[in-house]
Amino acid sequence: YKELLPTLIQTKMVNEGKSLSEALLSANAEGRLTVGVYECAKIMNEDPDSVSFCLLATDDFECDIALQIHFTLIQAFCFDNDISIVRVNDLNALNALVGPKGQLEDTHCVLITNPAEDSWEDPALEKLHLFCEESRSYNEWVPEITLPER
Repeated sequence: YKELLPTLIQTKMVNEGKSLSEALLSANAEGRLTVGVYECAKIMNEDPDSVSFCLLATDDFECDIALQIHFTLIQAFCFDNDISIVRVNDLNALNALVGPKGQLEDTHCVLITNPAEDSWEDPALEKLHLFCEESRSYNEWVPEITLPER
């Protein structure tokens, strides 16, 4: 019986996953997406104020030490610069959303940069910022989001 009732957290993760998908697709269409650990680090170093949101992605079975070190440094940078950050455990789903068709991209790190000054704030991105803020209040510093099935 308990297993059939989705918990509030699971429901929230699904809703946030939908918001994340929308934000990624919108940012991609507007050219505000940076994909790849090296490319993201470069943007963070050159123009940290332009970064609005950070996404770290791994597969559950992945335990590349170099990648974990990169993640630790990126997380620290995001905390220091008040950049919202989440984790996703499905590289294939993320790659399907942001990678070029038929090509596997380094989607371990994805950044969404701020929209142009005169454009509207993305409502999906606003939801994600609120989710991250709420998660931090529960001492969950890098919350995990599940992307919806496509």
